Amino acid sequence: MEVKKLQQSIIDYQNFVRKDRDFTHGYMWESLHNFQTNWDIDAPDFAAMYDQSFQNEKTKRLWKRDAWFPKEMMIKLAKLDPEFVRRMFKDLIDEEKEIEGRISRFKFGCDTLLLDYKGKQIHSIENNHFHENNEMIFLYLAFLIPEKYTLFHYPAFQKVNELLATPIIPGPYDLSRFIKITNVFNTFLQREEALMEAHEKRLAVELRGLTKSRLLVFDFYENFANGFRV
Repeated sequence: MEVKKLQQSIIDYQNFVRKDRDFTHGYMWESLHNFQTNWDIDAPDFAAMYDQSFQNEKTKRLWKRDAWFPKEMMIKLAKLDPEFVRRMFKDLIDEEKEIEGRISRFKFGCDTLLLDYKGKQIHSIENNHFHENNEMIFLYLAFLIPEKYTLFHYPAFQKVNELLATPIIPGPYDLSRFIKITNVFNTFLQREEALMEAHEKRLAVELRGLTKSRLLVFDFYENFANGFRV
């Protein structure tokens, strides 16, 4: 990518943050705060804990949209075999293992459970667990390890790399390069003290301890893709 274009985009983003009084993505930090309050990998009732961890009074769009409801499916799978799902999540956050393998195994676990679910619910019309495209898995990662991972939205990420003249744009399943590039974004964002101060002012008091989460990286590249429109 062209560094000068990235530096200019950070300046444009800082101006955007100062003007973004409605804070369109504010619900993400609220959802992260709720998640951190409720998540307990060892909870006796894993499905109930999972359900409570993903709640937001304003919007459910992080886990439910038209024809896309990964949270609902994961609850069904967790009720089917809670210990298997618990192990899937423990493996997903095992940072001693490489990330692409962890994600691949998580998807395989979802595939396996979906087959078991359909075998036991013979009248079910469910044919998808909605974790294949990485969006929900990166939501898990961004909430479980917020200082290292951000959200995944490939169309916006692709467009931003086009705008930054990245020579070889990662494909939708090139997750190592997605992480490397978003690491670069995070480095540039965190250097800007004025930007970080402006961002913190957007957050409710109880959310200001979450400024180091990489949700800001998603907020940056999603709004960059949209032309920093307020």
